[in-house]
Amino acid sequence: MNTQGTFLILGATGKTGRRITQRLTASELPVRLGSRQANPPFDWENRSTWDAALDGVHAVYISYQPDLAVPGAVETIQAFTDLAVQSGVGKLVLLSGRGEAEAEHAERVIQNSGIDWTILRSSWFFQNFSEAHFLQPILQGELALPVGNIAEPFVDVEDIAEVAVQALTQPGHSGQLYELTGPRALTFADAVDEIAKGTGRDIRFVAVPPDAYREALEQEQLPADLIALVLYLFTTVLDGRNTPLSDGVQRALGRPARDFSDYVQRTLEAGVWANEGSPTGTESYF
Repeated sequence: MNTQGTFLILGATGKTGRRITQRLTASELPVRLGSRQANPPFDWENRSTWDAALDGVHAVYISYQPDLAVPGAVETIQAFTDLAVQSGVGKLVLLSGRGEAEAEHAERVIQNSGIDWTILRSSWFFQNFSEAHFLQPILQGELALPVGNIAEPFVDVEDIAEVAVQALTQPGHSGQLYELTGPRALTFADAVDEIAKGTGRDIRFVAVPPDAYREALEQEQLPADLIALVLYLFTTVLDGRNTPLSDGVQRALGRPARDFSDYVQRTLEAGVWANEGSPTGTESYF
């Protein structure tokens, strides 16, 4: 493994970052957490925190919050990349999202950095159903979203984390763009149905009009820019463009991607869907 310096994991408390940190720590590699609560802290919106976070760092995992599609994200990625190069960072691994033009602009920033890079262009996460956005509705028995009969090849965050660790620590992933999907495409109704069957509970998926969903988010007093992002992801990105499967996990790890049914079984064993609780994590849908 590569032990030339510290690994900075941005989004260290998120779904991918947390798992990457656990794997690196288990291998006794030096890890620096990139989050507002860390020491030193890292804040995308406060560039004065970047220098200390990058000091002595050899490789960086970049997960941008809340999403690479938000206005100003590409410019921020450019500024961070420039500083990382100046600081002597030798490797950048970017978490990207499939089907986003803005995310592809950010990918090109990393690709043009002049240093080693790997891009992880990912589908929507399995774990959105158990760790964040969709957990509370699942527990309450109904998930309502502004998306129709569109299939998405959801991917396991455990696979993403494993690919990221390989890219950060092992040769053979330089200059690679991995499109990470699961082994089959499911509609949201399909996914909810599998969860319902696994739990033995009555859990329904309901497709709602985008305007109605917007009104519901406004009633919850979500910020206008966040509402715009959510609707963009559900109405523009989820239009079928990402339904085709990709072999990124197989290429990176030499094994097939984990299936949604495996995730459902693991989550059932963990008891997540059996208990009331609050959603956790702040990472994007991808």
